Amino acid sequence: MHIATKIVHGEQHPDKTTGAISPPIYQTSTFAFKDVEYGARLFKGEENGYIYTRLKNPTIELMGRQIALIESAEAGLAFSSGLAAIFATIITCAKNGDHIVCDHTIYGGSYAQFNSVLPRLGIQTTFIDATQYDELKVAIMPNTKMIYIETPANPTLKIIDISRCAEIAKKRHVLLCVDNTFATPYLQRPLEFGADIVVHSATKYLSGHGDIIGGAVVGKKDFIEQMHSEIAKHTGAIISPFNAWLVLRGLKTLAVRMDRHSTNAMEIANFLAAHSKVKRVYFPGLPEHPGYEIAKRQMSDYGGMIGFDLNGGKEAGKILMNSVKLCTLAVSLGDIDTLIEHPASMTHAVYSDEELQNTGIGPAFVRLSVGLENVQDLIDDLKQAFEKIGR
Repeated sequence: MHIATKIVHGEQHPDKTTGAISPPIYQTSTFAFKDVEYGARLFKGEENGYIYTRLKNPTIELMGRQIALIESAEAGLAFSSGLAAIFATIITCAKNGDHIVCDHTIYGGSYAQFNSVLPRLGIQTTFIDATQYDELKVAIMPNTKMIYIETPANPTLKIIDISRCAEIAKKRHVLLCVDNTFATPYLQRPLEFGADIVVHSATKYLSGHGDIIGGAVVGKKDFIEQMHSEIAKHTGAIISPFNAWLVLRGLKTLAVRMDRHSTNAMEIANFLAAHSKVKRVYFPGLPEHPGYEIAKRQMSDYGGMIGFDLNGGKEAGKILMNSVKLCTLAVSLGDIDTLIEHPASMTHAVYSDEELQNTGIGPAFVRLSVGLENVQDLIDDLKQAFEKIGR
């Protein structure tokens, strides 16, 4: 099946009991046992069934299976947030004394986890530019367990060659984990390029409506089972059945939404690139983007995220973001609404000034999550906001 058909049908089938096309929401904390002996067998793992939603729930399981299917993975696991999914992935792979290599351009919350939380557990991270493949090779040590990257990266839309990183990872016997939140499995499937693990903030495009928090991890079945049995069920960072159902509902329209996000973003990127008050546009669909050729190879389209630097510095950015009327000044991304924000003072505020400079996040950098509105209305909104700069 084409990926768009998998997204609509996939693991979701009419309910066997009632024929309902929409999957049931098993909104329950606990499940009744047929008898004491059955309950005991469940706890021993001798029989398959449901005990308690923190351990397993049919709606939550379905979310994991559906994301795994469209990511070309053997199995998947749902979490309460993207950061919970990332943390569970790391703790499944690494322990006290182990090491991770991470690209230095990642979401601010992920960076804080690698930089501040993991060292408390004895897990150290080396941050590098993963587009410099010789630098990546040198950073891998005997105790390295994982290479972690985002592509396209948040917020600069940096593109990293997944196949190249996977080749290095396999030669050095370490795992490659890719955060695929920006691209989604509709536009990019990292496992098909050699990655071992894919993580998502399901809050973003997978859900698509800005009304839930959730996360997901997909990969090989044995890895996902290990993550579930050793980490997930004991740390309790599970998504609620209702939120899992909302992700499943959002996934149904992922293909059509991403098509519209991508076409809108391409038009806006071209508009920005031609504007006198814009210094630079960061969008992998523009031929001048340094990762354009790699993006063409590993993505089917370029997504709905744009970054741009303004002439006039931080003050110009402040005027722009305070002047938009249709775009919403807010963090997060992947909503049907267009969102605009200032990474240096918002989503990436955990970075030091030096780290911001090293990753290319300047004081005049603006991040735009392009929504599903009429694209000319969005361009008109940006035009009127640009007119306020320099008055």
